Amino acid sequence: MGDNRISQVVIVGGGTAGWMAAAALAKALGPLVSIRLVESDEIGTVGVGEATIPQIKLFNGLLGLDEDDFIRQTQGTFKLGIEFVGWTRPGHAYLHAFGGVGRDLGMVNFHQYWLKHRQGGGTSDFWAYSLNGAAAKANRFDRQPGLAYAFQFDAALYARYLRAHAERLGVVRTEGKILGATLREPDGFVESVTLERGEAVGGDLFIDCSGFRGVLIEQALKTGYDDWSHLLPCDRAVAVPTASTGPLRPYTQAIARPAGWQWRIPLQHRTGNGHVFCSRYVSEDEATATLMANLEGEPLAEPRLLKFVTGRRKAFWNRNVVALGLASGFMEPLESTSIHLIQSGLSRLLNLFPDQGFAQADIDEYNRQAGLEFERIRDFLVLHYWANQRSEPFWTACRDMAIPSELARKVEIFRAHGRLFREPEDLFFETSWLQVLLGQGVEPRGCHPMTDLVSGAQLEGFLADLRKITADAAGALPDHADFIRQQCAVR
Repeated sequence: MGDNRISQVVIVGGGTAGWMAAAALAKALGPLVSIRLVESDEIGTVGVGEATIPQIKLFNGLLGLDEDDFIRQTQGTFKLGIEFVGWTRPGHAYLHAFGGVGRDLGMVNFHQYWLKHRQGGGTSDFWAYSLNGAAAKANRFDRQPGLAYAFQFDAALYARYLRAHAERLGVVRTEGKILGATLREPDGFVESVTLERGEAVGGDLFIDCSGFRGVLIEQALKTGYDDWSHLLPCDRAVAVPTASTGPLRPYTQAIARPAGWQWRIPLQHRTGNGHVFCSRYVSEDEATATLMANLEGEPLAEPRLLKFVTGRRKAFWNRNVVALGLASGFMEPLESTSIHLIQSGLSRLLNLFPDQGFAQADIDEYNRQAGLEFERIRDFLVLHYWANQRSEPFWTACRDMAIPSELARKVEIFRAHGRLFREPEDLFFETSWLQVLLGQGVEPRGCHPMTDLVSGAQLEGFLADLRKITADAAGALPDHADFIRQQCAVR
């Protein structure tokens, strides 16, 4: 790259996004660049407890983090999936479990045989063929092949843990509140950011991790924002931690409420709780009262209100600024994608890492890939709201809304013969779409004709064997709380 290489990277904002960026860039780029992170202790972060998806293990592995130490330092627990309570209708629940379900026969996916069996009068539960599902229901966990898992942890502690790691890799932290940015002539690139005490911090590449404010991507560069609230209408969340009670669940819960939903994220030292809601259908006071009335443990703090607009920046990379985390956009935490979007943004940036020429083709490709990823995740979230049978005005409006064409196409293909096809830009695999579609009551009219090659008796025996194998494997696992106590409990 010669003299044209990027030599100074400035990260604006800390929190989970900032310190993930600092740690990953320092690990990947090493001595090629100097990395400086600017944050202010006076500015709080949004993190109230985080649930993740299995891809985070790749990120932690890149950094060389010891998993037991990471769990201890972040008060973490293990996560096998998400339980959706009341989303289809009151009194109903289903699981979006990580990992595979069943076992394919030849060229036909397992779920096609399950559909054939059910359409012939079979009554077995789909999740009886999921090791993750069976283990989650029994509150069991172990690290073993076949069990896919992620983590639930304290986001503030994770940021602190990554900060220590990043600083060991040479990242320099600067304390200070940013007042604004200086743009250079004539191209409008960010030349430096100005701190409250008057210091100017210059760099070649800037990573905006300043949260909803978007100090660089929006306030300085006026990038613009695509509002998706017509598809995902919730615009508020109230959050409160509680004391831990009852069994330590190895899964996150998303519980439908009259005008939104409530999360529960079990950690070692507390449970994270929140109520995501639409202010057009319920007031902030009413939403807070609903949350407080449905807590499992004693509140440990006063409820905290967050306001947001679901959507994304019109460009994630603009000139010499790349936005990550909440600065890049927001989609509610229904499927625990926020940390993954930071992770995938960093992976994309490293693959397209620029020199000081900042080739527009590279920037455009980054934005194309990131835009598709955001849209596909958005569609997956919309499915949860749209496919419901609840009677409240909020849920009726969600059921009546026009959904994106790509989502409509997926649903219609599935309704015909239960077929699912994963596009390269889809984060979620076919088994994830399958569980949500079935869980939300979207029923195929038929199944794959090739399933007729298996007789009814053969199919009955095949499914019975799989149910037993799955149940026996789940039953042999240790209790989730016992596993943590023995392996990675906070000392």
